[in-house]
Amino acid sequence: MQDTELLQEGLALMGLGMGFVFVFLTVLVIVTTLMSKTIGRFFPEPGPSVPDGPRPPAPHQEDGELMVVIGAALHRHRQRHRR
Repeated sequence: MQDTELLQEGLALMGLGMGFVFVFLTVLVIVTTLMSKTIGRFFPEPGPSVPDGPRPPAPHQEDGELMVVIGAALHRHRQRHRR
């Protein structure tokens, strides 16, 4: 076999392999999309539930105490991680 024939066969084999992979991936994307649409049609996601009445108020916490604790944590963190 000569070099040109070997090169032509290599290029043909490469083209065949790349073509096969391209076709396979294209079919895979199409089938996955169709399956997703089919599942979405037969099993739709439930919508958000609307509460019947007004929401109960959140429990009131002592905001001042919380701010003091957060401030102390920040102060300690900044002391430990000085640049």
